[in-house]
Amino acid sequence: MKKLHLLLSAALVALCAMNASAAETAQKAEPKNNIKLYGFIRNYLTFDSRESVSGTGDLFYYLPKDVKMNEAGTEDLNAVPSFRYLALTSRLGVDVTGYSIENVHFGAKIEADFYSGLGSASDVKGYFPSNTKISGTATMRLRQAYATVTWKELGEEGENSLALKMGQAWHPMGADFPHVFSLEIGAPFGPFSRTPLVQADYNLGKNWTLTGAALTQMQYNSQGPVGASPLYMKYGMTPEIYAGLTYKSNGFLVRGGVDVLSIKPRYYGVATVNGTESTVKVSDRKTSVLGFVFTQYTKDKFSVRAKSTFGQGGEHMNLMTGYAKIGENPDGSWEYASLRNSSSWLSMSYGKKWQGVFFLGYMKNLGLAEAASAPLAKADVYFCGNGFSNINQIYRINPQLIYNIGKMNLGVEYQYTAVQYGEYDGGKLNEYALAVKGLHYVGNHRVNMMIKYNF
Repeated sequence: MKKLHLLLSAALVALCAMNASAAETAQKAEPKNNIKLYGFIRNYLTFDSRESVSGTGDLFYYLPKDVKMNEAGTEDLNAVPSFRYLALTSRLGVDVTGYSIENVHFGAKIEADFYSGLGSASDVKGYFPSNTKISGTATMRLRQAYATVTWKELGEEGENSLALKMGQAWHPMGADFPHVFSLEIGAPFGPFSRTPLVQADYNLGKNWTLTGAALTQMQYNSQGPVGASPLYMKYGMTPEIYAGLTYKSNGFLVRGGVDVLSIKPRYYGVATVNGTESTVKVSDRKTSVLGFVFTQYTKDKFSVRAKSTFGQGGEHMNLMTGYAKIGENPDGSWEYASLRNSSSWLSMSYGKKWQGVFFLGYMKNLGLAEAASAPLAKADVYFCGNGFSNINQIYRINPQLIYNIGKMNLGVEYQYTAVQYGEYDGGKLNEYALAVKGLHYVGNHRVNMMIKYNF
C-alpha cells in the first residue's frame, strides 16, 4: 500500500511538471499585447476681436460672423471682443500592439478627450451675443476606437503588406494635417472628420500605397431638411466610398483620393394620390464626388505641406459647402444639386527647439453644379452648420512660434481670418445658390497661446 501511495505521488508530481512545462511553452509561444498609454495636458488662452463661429469652448475656430447692425444702424453688434482660457482639450489614449499569429499582426487604439458636456445659458436676454456652448463641466468623449489587422511579407519578394482598420478613426481625406498647433488644424480649409469606417491600405513595396474605405457618419454629419443628421445616410442604405493612392520617397510624399457620398435627404414626402394629399415614400437621393491632393516635403529642420480639395459637397467634413433643393416632382420627390467648393491650405515649418510655422488658407464657393430654374430661398440651401450660405470666399493668414522643451510645448500664434459675405436678395440666393450682391469682407484677429505637456 505504501509503495502504491509513493507511485501515485510520483505520477502526480510528474504530471504537474509536464503541465507546468506545457503552460510555460504555450506562454512563450503566445505573444503578449504591448499596451502603451499616451496623451497630453493642454491649455489654450484665446482672444478674438470679433464674434465668430467657433466650437469646443470657442477654441475650435471657423470664421467671423457677418455685420449685424442695430436698429438705429449705428453699431455693428458682432464687433465684440472675447477671451477664453481652458484645459478641456486634454487627451488620453491607449495603443495596443505586439500580438501576432505567424505573419498576421493585430493591434488596436482607443482615444478620448474631455470637452463634451459643456452647456450655455438658454436665454441671454439680449445682454450678450449668443455663441456656442462655453460653460459647465467637461465630460469624456470618444475620439477614436478601432482595431487593426496587418498581413506582412506578402507578394513574391515579401515586400508588400495589407493593413485593415475597423472602427472609428480619421476620415482618409482628413488625416493629413498642417503644422499648426491650433485646435482646428486647418479647418475649414481642409476636410476635418473622424468617423466609423472600414479601411484597407495595401502597401506595394516601400513607395506605393493603395487605400480604399467604406464609411458611415456619427459626430460629423451631412446637412438636410432636418439639419445635420446621420439619418440621411442611415436610410440611404449606401456607405460613403473612398479610394486613394500614396507615393513616398526620400522625404517626399504625395497623396490623392476621391470620395463619393450618396445620401437620402428625405424618406417621406407629400403627393396627390386619388385626389387626396397623402404622405408617401419618396425616391430622394443626392450624390456628390469630392477629390483632393496632398503633398509634403521634409529635409532636416524644414518641412512644407500643401493640400487642396475640389468638387461637390463635403459639409460633413466641415468644409464650407453643401447642397440645395432645386425642384419638386409630382410624385412628391425633390431634385437636388451639390455646391462646388475649392479649399486649399499651405503650411511651412522650420526648426526643432524653436519652431516657426506659417499657414495660409483659402476657400472659394463656386455655386451649384446644376443651376436651379429660379432664385433659391435660404431654407432650400443645406449649408455646413458652421458657416453661412451667403459666404463667397474665405482666407486666413496664420504665423506661429513654438518653443519645445522636451515633453513641454509652448506656443503663440496670430491668426487673421477674413470672410467675403454677400447680401441675400429678398431673402434669396441666385440660381447657383450664390450671394453675389453687396459683397464685403469681415475679418477677425485671433491671438492664441498654448501650453502642452506630453506623456
